[in-house]
Amino acid sequence: MTNELPDQLAPRNVLGGTLDCCCTAPRTGYWRDGFCRTGPQDVGSHTVCAVVTAEFLAFSRARGNDLVTPRPEYDFPGLRPGDRWCLCVLRWREALEANVAPPVVLSACHERALDVVSLAELEAHALSTGAAGGG
Repeated sequence: MTNELPDQLAPRNVLGGTLDCCCTAPRTGYWRDGFCRTGPQDVGSHTVCAVVTAEFLAFSRARGNDLVTPRPEYDFPGLRPGDRWCLCVLRWREALEANVAPPVVLSACHERALDVVSLAELEAHALSTGAAGGG
């Protein structure tokens, strides 16, 4: 999936380039379009494209956000380790502080994530460029 906006209007990633798709299977993002785009409506700032781990999913569930249980009424299949998902940047930061931050896909993390976490923190958890992903 590609952005359909002219490059100068397209959302930017944390590296300064055009925001890449995070995942379409399962469909992620605040607008469920596969991108970790954000805007005024997105109070949680779903800007970090992460590859979720079992440790992170357990951590998130313990914090009150169950990302494992399917919720068909919201067209949410539930996540499994290895799935890509647009996380709220504050949750990712919380996981970072608890040493359970999942790896991230830098080219698919929205630049607004840098309002809360540093590029160095994201880079320390970045997947290598050739890593496979579900999207």
